[in-house]
Amino acid sequence: MIKNVKPISFVLVFSSFISFSFVENKKPTEKLVPGDNAPIQVLENNLQKLELHGDDGDYFLLSFWSGSDAKSRMNNAKLCHVIVKHDKIRMVSVSIDENKSIFDVAIKQDGIDSDCCYNEPEGENSKIFDEFDLKNGFANYLVDNKGKIIAKNISSKDLDVYVK
Repeated sequence: MIKNVKPISFVLVFSSFISFSFVENKKPTEKLVPGDNAPIQVLENNLQKLELHGDDGDYFLLSFWSGSDAKSRMNNAKLCHVIVKHDKIRMVSVSIDENKSIFDVAIKQDGIDSDCCYNEPEGENSKIFDEFDLKNGFANYLVDNKGKIIAKNISSKDLDVYVK
């Protein structure tokens, strides 16, 4: 019986090594991750132009949301109200609402400074929606002054940690 165990053990170990050699290195399924460059450095439409670069040490928090998506809208409002205590972070609140009246009502109800808001009138058909891979859900990105993504989907509580 012991004589039969050794060949079987050898076959099992050998087959395990062979199966590991066929394991592929998986790439992240997310399009943008920390360390990548932000795909768009200027947000521009016929009404607005926002440049996403600044002085050394400055950061931009790009927060994507929609008036019809309660979770993203709530998170955006929280971030907008917390960001005022951070002098090195500039908030850019990007609404993916085709209907500007929805955008206007949302920023008024949420008490958000309209100077930091950008409305993308093409909505889900826009280049921004595609480039920032928002089809998998609204997100926010902390971007440094050179356009490098530092963090993704941070909460209002995490801002202090990332900036230090």
